[in-house]
Amino acid sequence: MADSSLFCTCTNKKCPLHPANHNKGCTPCISKNLHLKELPNCFFNKISGAEHRNGDTFKDFAEIVLKKLNNK
Repeated sequence: MADSSLFCTCTNKKCPLHPANHNKGCTPCISKNLHLKELPNCFFNKISGAEHRNGDTFKDFAEIVLKKLNNK
């Protein structure tokens, strides 16, 4: 498997699920987020201003995306 930590945009490298901390790539992080019905930080990190979000839910992500689309 390629070294996922090279492209991971998550800055929380203290997280045990961060790909820099094991050899399982993104799978543990994505698995946790799917279980919680949330999206990983890497999705939010692609949208400027998303660091000021309410949470990591699908709804939170959709609201940020729609807000960005409506402000164009």
